[in-house]
Amino acid sequence: MSKTYIIMAEVREGKLRQVTFEAIRAAGLIKEDGDPLVAVLMGYGSIASLAAELAQYGISQVHAMDHVDLEHYNADHYFTAISQLIDQLQPHALIFGHTSVGRDLAPMAAAYMNAGQISDVIAIEKTAGEVSFTRPLYAGKAFEKKQFTEGPLVVTIRPNNITAAEITDVHAEVVQTVYIPPSSLRSVVKDVVRKTSGKVDLTEAKIIISGGRGVKSLEGFKPLEQLAEVLNAAVGASRGACDAGYCDYSMQIGQTGKVVTPEIYIACGISGAIQHLAGMSQSRIIIAINKDPEAPIFKVADYGIVGDLFEVVPLLTEEFKKILA
Repeated sequence: MSKTYIIMAEVREGKLRQVTFEAIRAAGLIKEDGDPLVAVLMGYGSIASLAAELAQYGISQVHAMDHVDLEHYNADHYFTAISQLIDQLQPHALIFGHTSVGRDLAPMAAAYMNAGQISDVIAIEKTAGEVSFTRPLYAGKAFEKKQFTEGPLVVTIRPNNITAAEITDVHAEVVQTVYIPPSSLRSVVKDVVRKTSGKVDLTEAKIIISGGRGVKSLEGFKPLEQLAEVLNAAVGASRGACDAGYCDYSMQIGQTGKVVTPEIYIACGISGAIQHLAGMSQSRIIIAINKDPEAPIFKVADYGIVGDLFEVVPLLTEEFKKILA
């Protein structure tokens, strides 16, 4: 008998988030041949076009819920919606991105299903029918492999670690699913205020330019933003820069901020405190720019530049402009 796998699709600013396609690939690595993959898409207004896009990625069905109450994330509404689909589909597994939404919803879904949960997965391996999930521990200093002893199961995957699913020739069936709001709510979303570090989502960015106390001021982030514009990168910050008032806390990377795993991480004026390393040490390539040759950041960097970031970053920007032209 086949088992259904549900993928929670995420939408940001009218677009499907990259982690959605990574979750589809993750589900494909877990399931057996013939098991259906079902994506759940929630929102309001542009759901039909997003569902049509999602249907191209090798899944069996897309359950689209288009309702005004689902326009912005609200734990009560989204959990009600996902629980209605759990009752309807009786899934063997739910796959979420390890995002603010996934981290909030996954434990509620696991409790509702009486399921086990493994969070922050960065790799999935299947050997002789046994599936192992790798996740980091102790701020990335160690890793553990875990397995489920029985189903159902709930998994959250860290963005930028599992290869995203690709478009296929087979298009999934799109099912318009009616959302029935709960009779009462514990909270209501009145307004959404976004403070963003740029055009690129920090947690899904392939390249991140990050600044620390060495940027010295709010104006000190401008060279970093100019380099990010050239490289189509996101701009991040250390807690030190946030605490000093140089930037908003939405840009913070570290143990008490966002955890990122970009292809390239350029640390500008960041000393490399252990709390910051906890949020970016799993980056593929780390480039450090710092005036202090003894800065701890150089111990984890693949490439290091000892120099003033206000001289080095503009030079990098000009060189990249020439190369990309």
